Amino acid sequence: MELLQSADFWIGLIEIIWINIILSGDNAVVIALAARSLPPKQQQKAILFGSGAAVVLRIALTVVAAKLLALPYLQIVGGCLLLWIGVQLLGDEEEGEGESKTYGSLLAAVRTILIADLVMSLDNVIAVAAAAQGSMILLILGLAISIPLVVFGASLMVKLMARFPFIITVGAALIGWVAGETIVGDAVLTGVLAAAPWLHYAACAVGALFVVGVGKALSARSHAAPAAS
Repeated sequence: MELLQSADFWIGLIEIIWINIILSGDNAVVIALAARSLPPKQQQKAILFGSGAAVVLRIALTVVAAKLLALPYLQIVGGCLLLWIGVQLLGDEEEGEGESKTYGSLLAAVRTILIADLVMSLDNVIAVAAAAQGSMILLILGLAISIPLVVFGASLMVKLMARFPFIITVGAALIGWVAGETIVGDAVLTGVLAAAPWLHYAACAVGALFVVGVGKALSARSHAAPAAS
């Protein structure tokens, strides 16, 4: 009870919720991109399972995030993995539209959400951990309360993607942007980035262009193959 009556507790809780609102936008995009390939009845399940599991993952990740970020080449590997996820998600952009539409599996969608969230949350959880100030209760409460926010954001994005397909490309570009940012933020590149700060934005732009370019090419190839046969 004394904890709940503490002003610092409530300030910390508000900070964590606010941080998650700000930092969860890209996560909501990934969740929406992964869920849109599912049958309508399974989309909400993927969003709920993916968001809930991602928050649990973040809680566990927060404990070791600072040490993980110090490991050389970890963010480079994570960023490359994120590039692959973005390409795969965009490659399915128009796959199976119309009468012959095929759907992905719920398990595959949740797996994609978890992998992407793991990579994208490496640096985000540092801010959350700082706001929690070592309080595990505060951390769990703040992240749990943020689940509805992520779920709402992802649900809204799925509807917008269905109505405005160009948002799919924008979302994939965002994943590529974050991937480039993750790669250039690796511990082994700290000195290089300090000497040439512009490389940060260059890497982000290259990542976005890579995902969109390769993803579109794969999508075009997958549509051309059935036509040729």
